[in-house]
Amino acid sequence: MAVKMHILVCGGTGCISSQSDRLAEALKEALAKRGLAEEVKVVLSGCFGFCEQGPIVKVAPDNTFYVKVTPEDADEIVAEHILKGRKVTRLLYKDPKTAHEVSDSKHMDFYKKQMRIALRNCGFIDPENVNEYIARDGYEALGKVLTSMKPQDVIAEVKKSGLRGRGGGGFPTGLKWEIASRFSADQKYVICNADEGDPGAFMDRSILEGDPHSVIEAMAICGYAIGATKGMVYIRAEYPLAVKRLQKAIEDAREVGLLGKDILGSGFDFDVELRYGAGAFVCGEETALIQSLEGNRGEPVSKPPFPAERGFYGKPSNVNNVETFACVPPIILKGADWFASIGTEKSKGTKVFALAGKVNNVGLVEVPMGITLREVIYDIGGGIRDGRKFKAVQTGGPSGGCLTEKHLDTPIDFDNLLEAGSMMGSGGMIVMDEDNCMVSVAKFYLEFTVEESCGKCTPCRVGNRRMLEMLDKICQGKATRDDLNRLRELALIIKDTSLCGLGQTAPNPVLSTLDNFFDEYLAHVEEKRCPAGKCKDLVRYVIDPEKCKGCTLCAKVCPADAISGKVREPHVIDQDKCVKCGACYTACKFGAISRS
Repeated sequence: MAVKMHILVCGGTGCISSQSDRLAEALKEALAKRGLAEEVKVVLSGCFGFCEQGPIVKVAPDNTFYVKVTPEDADEIVAEHILKGRKVTRLLYKDPKTAHEVSDSKHMDFYKKQMRIALRNCGFIDPENVNEYIARDGYEALGKVLTSMKPQDVIAEVKKSGLRGRGGGGFPTGLKWEIASRFSADQKYVICNADEGDPGAFMDRSILEGDPHSVIEAMAICGYAIGATKGMVYIRAEYPLAVKRLQKAIEDAREVGLLGKDILGSGFDFDVELRYGAGAFVCGEETALIQSLEGNRGEPVSKPPFPAERGFYGKPSNVNNVETFACVPPIILKGADWFASIGTEKSKGTKVFALAGKVNNVGLVEVPMGITLREVIYDIGGGIRDGRKFKAVQTGGPSGGCLTEKHLDTPIDFDNLLEAGSMMGSGGMIVMDEDNCMVSVAKFYLEFTVEESCGKCTPCRVGNRRMLEMLDKICQGKATRDDLNRLRELALIIKDTSLCGLGQTAPNPVLSTLDNFFDEYLAHVEEKRCPAGKCKDLVRYVIDPEKCKGCTLCAKVCPADAISGKVREPHVIDQDKCVKCGACYTACKFGAISRS
């Protein structure tokens, strides 16, 4: 019996953590109970991107988009939608502007300005079924290069497209391939960097979970272009679902003859294997990654020679990240001119961002280069949560910087973000509101880079720790104006003298917050006050006796028994006992508690 309908269930890590796998099983059981198991197929797909509304269920071919679905909703979806053709309106997305139900994702603001190239198959196919990838033009690009293009033609097409590395550096991909092709050796390697480690980043993981074959196909194309027969995916072991689906994809590609010996009868041999990383952030740097691949401590080495000349075990090696590879097959199929027509003059194509933080629509978005930060945060992201005021957006993760309201109309591309004091990075984008302390934000990112430093070079190993100590001192109200000058001076020295990208960019969050929020640093230093009320050593909670109704709620939630007072009489806070947790401030319904 032919399949008449498909029910696509988001199978990304985020939705699976909210029981989408159980939801898929519940849908299968509901269909089987009604004798529809053969006519309606349930597919656990990749990430739909709209993580804020997950778990998501999409019914095809009518394109109905259900949000925040639970396993308990499965029976109703089958009984109403599948059997009776009636949409379950309570599960439809409600437009926050109009309060109307929206059943088709094409009409949702979250998707309207997106353009999916790297994410083209995520949410549309079963990532563990090679035939579904093939049905959506999968491996057609590989077939094209093997049957009608010379290696130099492939490189020329990628160069012409303007594709730049999506891992953070932004180096021209075609040029990187060309350099690797120039070196002769008995063995060359294609390496995929899947060591995504930025806080709040989940771009590469989602591509590997939702469309692993796109990366495998691109690696084979790269292998043909540079003369390599072996590929390796360096992936962090903390990504078990991505590992599982990628391993299945490799096995399936071998089984159908798209990896291995004499691919498509062309005489070209290429195979891929997985190598696991332990989650060291520094191994995102290509020379540290190669050191780890060789079984050594993950530490960067001086360049030149670059990996294109002397990489894995001294052999020419090309390293690109997951998103970069995912863009290659469409470029080969649709042409370099098509890809180059998207984006800006120097930054072509699209970029995937993990939009997170104090924004209404947390999720995975792919947008054309040149779109503004305002469009991403307000049009796609739906603005700031709870009507709060926008304060900053951190792009580029620990390597990037914090941009302010004056940067909201900055077109997003490699050069504009660098000029504004941040960077593209791998694609993390964390939004902050007025309740965020920017000194604490800088401290958070520096804590991460101090922890992740490999310790090889002194500026990074020692300098970043000294900067962290200075930030601690500022947050405790023990710093002086001179400390701010020393902090900036040290940050600039570390930026100029560190060995690799981790150390060179670690000061960026500090420098950008010093530039854009200097008044906040001054408040900490000169007024001994944290304007956002986040630095506990600088916060003091006080009850206004004129506003206090004596409801006792604040005393009940206080974990330190620091609040005393009789019912219907003003209460007081014992400052010696107060642990400055803010529980009383949050609980008070009369605005009687202030923090200063």
